[in-house]
Amino acid sequence: MQFDDDVKACAALVHRADPDRFMAAMAAPIAARSVLFPIYAMNVEVARAPWVTQEAMIAEMRLQWWRDALQEIAEGQTVRRHEVVTPLSRVISPHLAATLDEYVAVRRWDIYRDPFEDESHFEAYINHSSASLMVASAQALGAADETVLRDYGYAVGVSNWLRAIPDLESRGRIPLLDGTPEGVRSLAANAQDRLQRARLNSHAVSAEARPALFTGWQADWVLRQAVARPERVAAGALAQGEIRRRLSLMWAAASGRW
Repeated sequence: MQFDDDVKACAALVHRADPDRFMAAMAAPIAARSVLFPIYAMNVEVARAPWVTQEAMIAEMRLQWWRDALQEIAEGQTVRRHEVVTPLSRVISPHLAATLDEYVAVRRWDIYRDPFEDESHFEAYINHSSASLMVASAQALGAADETVLRDYGYAVGVSNWLRAIPDLESRGRIPLLDGTPEGVRSLAANAQDRLQRARLNSHAVSAEARPALFTGWQADWVLRQAVARPERVAAGALAQGEIRRRLSLMWAAASGRW
């Protein structure tokens, strides 16, 4: 399969800004990559929008631009010409565009320095960011049960969040409701339970949709480390070694297990 210039640009963007997702996409079948790269490129653009300016209003406008673009896809309007939006409009349905709008909307939390209000607020943030992205990516490829995808996406989101804690704190954010060792352990253990529940229902994710789940290939290892040694979160010590990282992805892709 030949990728057009837009998909190549999306792949290059993901390669530069999100090497883990780039590796996961490259482990997918070639046909799946042309679907995943535009979605992952959108993720890059939206995720960095709140951080590229100190002006909250400008950040809000950047996120609103993406909500407007997704609304065009969701409503079947003429879609604006853009190297990410154009290929994205070819691979997601109107329903998935609405799902991704939830993902963009919840990223407003990243703009400001307010802590999460309560556990429900934190859960909603992870569900509408990481889990909604997982739903859109998988269902753009094939049939997959949304509940299973949201359980898995939540677990992956928490694992990624725990890895990002030092950076978030250095930027003046308050990323955890309870940053004590017991609080971290409880959060990671709950995510482990969601991961296990998703795996028990893996039959509800078709083989076609499965490559979208490769992005979570490190989640189980990260969560186990956070439960066993929660102090590694604050220390920024939840990264796998390069050899383990690559081999574990190869195993996930070859076995189809996530």
